[in-house]
Amino acid sequence: MKAQKIEYLHISTLLAFILIPLGGLTTDIYIPSLPAMAGDLGVSMQQVQLSLLLFMVSSGLSQLFIGSILDSFGRYRINLFALIVFSIASFIIALVPHIGVIYGMRIIQGITVSLIIVGKRAFFVDMYSGEKLKHYTSLFSIVWATAPIVAPFIGGYLQVTFGWQSNFYLLGFLTAAVLFFEWRYTGESLQKFQSFNRKQILNVYSGMLKTADFSVGLLIIGLSYSLLVIYGISSPFIIEKVYGYSPVVTGYSSLGSGIALMLGGITSKVLINKNLFLKINTAVILQLIFAGLMTLISFGANGFYVLLIFTLLIHFLSGFIFNNVYAYCLQRFSKNAGVASGLTGGGIYVISSIAGYGLINLFEIKNVQSIAMVNLLIVVLTFLGIFIFKRSVVRRG
Repeated sequence: MKAQKIEYLHISTLLAFILIPLGGLTTDIYIPSLPAMAGDLGVSMQQVQLSLLLFMVSSGLSQLFIGSILDSFGRYRINLFALIVFSIASFIIALVPHIGVIYGMRIIQGITVSLIIVGKRAFFVDMYSGEKLKHYTSLFSIVWATAPIVAPFIGGYLQVTFGWQSNFYLLGFLTAAVLFFEWRYTGESLQKFQSFNRKQILNVYSGMLKTADFSVGLLIIGLSYSLLVIYGISSPFIIEKVYGYSPVVTGYSSLGSGIALMLGGITSKVLINKNLFLKINTAVILQLIFAGLMTLISFGANGFYVLLIFTLLIHFLSGFIFNNVYAYCLQRFSKNAGVASGLTGGGIYVISSIAGYGLINLFEIKNVQSIAMVNLLIVVLTFLGIFIFKRSVVRRG
């Protein structure tokens, strides 16, 4: 098998950082195109939104086992295979405009994206150690956050200029180009292959999920991220259909939402040495205030700026809560850090996508009032979750 050459390590490292945001790019780039897709395909808003849910659920569930698969069979060949399949799936979506085909290809993309991203994260552990590894891993969340910030911005312009298919052509050509460089400059980074033990993995997951503070923490970060999911899925229809703005404006609003989320995460790092519960209790109380005000004001003044301003405030606090509790969950099981990472990453996608899609359809989000009420409900659930989370941590001692 072709091994990773040290002389090309800097190129391989750059390629890894290019691929880490692929999941967010695949999800968010076509958000401004959702209304146009519904019209062109002759399907409902809910049917198009389901394509996002299927991607997130398939990606989340597959992350639960991918780490062990990569440890057993290596990174390199699986990564090349996943890039090929992902690229083909992107072109099929663009060339075969049928909602059933799109559903199937989005599930395939969810699985292949997980193979790529988890493999690239493992690459750093394989090839680096000490301070250099710490430095690179600290960049993961920053690099990952670039996709939800930049992708809708690019997607809005692509939609206006070329139509919704151009988003998937871009994904196809981008991954095909990266595939060439991966084949040319990278190789197998795993030194010691492990046996794949499905039963052992399931037992570890079961033990983690039975641990109250970890499970409630996972629920909190899933709910926090679902606020972003709900806005991403429903805002294009509100901004473009209710207020009559172009997809470019949708892209700008998602850009603002992503920046707010990232700034919340950065603020949590600045305050890393402060008491955990003082931080997240303060944040969730502020969220309750802003979500309540948004709900009240939306019934009297339901304009675009009410939606945008309160979304930025709520998402900033969501990013703050997310980062704090996410860090706790990752550190909860130091002996099984890789498995905890897979369960946490996969759990976030599964919880946020199911909660988001379920609430969107339950409340039939079509205006600012309905999205404000859903935000308030999620924040109330997050508040209750943090209360239970604190009791679980205190009981643990």
